[in-house]
Amino acid sequence: MNLFDSLAHLLHTEWIYVSALAASALLILAGFSVKRAVAGENGGVLPEEGLSVRNVIEVVIEALGDLGETTIGEEWRKYFPVVGTIFFFVLVSNFMSLIPGLLGSTGDANVTFAWGIISFVVYNYVGIKQHGWKYIYQFMGPALYDLELGGRHYHVRMLTPIFLPLEIVLHLARIVTLGVRLLANMFADHKVIVIWIGMVPAVLPAIFMGLGMVVSFLQAFVFALLTMIYIGQALEEPH
Repeated sequence: MNLFDSLAHLLHTEWIYVSALAASALLILAGFSVKRAVAGENGGVLPEEGLSVRNVIEVVIEALGDLGETTIGEEWRKYFPVVGTIFFFVLVSNFMSLIPGLLGSTGDANVTFAWGIISFVVYNYVGIKQHGWKYIYQFMGPALYDLELGGRHYHVRMLTPIFLPLEIVLHLARIVTLGVRLLANMFADHKVIVIWIGMVPAVLPAIFMGLGMVVSFLQAFVFALLTMIYIGQALEEPH
């Protein structure tokens, strides 16, 4: 049973839209909660006591930020909002699927491949913005030697006919690998939980749900990490 499917039937739409809106609403509410906490007295300086939404989000963002600085480089702050959005949306959607009666939107191929396309568009946009037309050099293979002609130096890439089609296919394949990895892992994880809940309603399902939370976090982390790696590669000067 999927509650979002029932709501979608009443609204005459697809359940993934309802599920995605629910995940977005949860993130917006969490954002307002953190903003309100930070705006309070000493909110921007002292952490809250105990475990709170603000503390958890701050720890996660700080860890992702450190990783982004290492992976992307000095300009990581420009692109971190996109990476953070991908991470938290995928994470919340994954967690929603662990709740009986709900199914996160990452359980549908359309959503996972859509995020793969977004990641693909973002890092290629970053590369074009950074290097202009020279960005295509990354797809043309190594420069075997330099040619001086008319007082100008040209990088001669003799292997371009081989490298260019291969690189285009490999870059497009990133959309598929991002989407399939997320979809397959979450499908397998949630299927295991459903089976155990049906066989043994107590104790064991709780263990697998704990493992499911770990898997959900790791899949969101891997998706965000790969996006940061692709952005970092796009920013590198082509040789």
